[in-house]
Amino acid sequence: MASLFTKIIKGEIPAHKIMEDEQFLAFLDINPIKPGHTLVIPKHEIDYIFDIEDDLLSDFMIFAKQVSRKISAAIPCKRIGIMVCGLEVPHAHIHLIPTDAITDLNFQNAKPANAKELEEIALKICSQK
Repeated sequence: MASLFTKIIKGEIPAHKIMEDEQFLAFLDINPIKPGHTLVIPKHEIDYIFDIEDDLLSDFMIFAKQVSRKISAAIPCKRIGIMVCGLEVPHAHIHLIPTDAITDLNFQNAKPANAKELEEIALKICSQK
């Protein structure tokens, strides 16, 4: 059965896309810890991040780095925090979270965002070079 993220890749479930290429997709988390919280995924469904082949894993991190630059240019913060848990969806993914303190990286702070908020944030991030 296809993961939730595979359904997003195929366009079966809508998402607020931030960046995409042939191998990867970045989109806003619908339950963000902070505004701009973005998920980065490989388009090939792989359950566990450390099962990704080395070359692809390297490219995955480089893609995430590019996405983080767009987020930090659009969302005021000290850093873009990166988290990999891999328990929520059986599809490898990286969380990129605008942060000002270590305490910002807490999934208990996640709250559903409305579509209008997500659309505004996505437009702001996507407009960055």
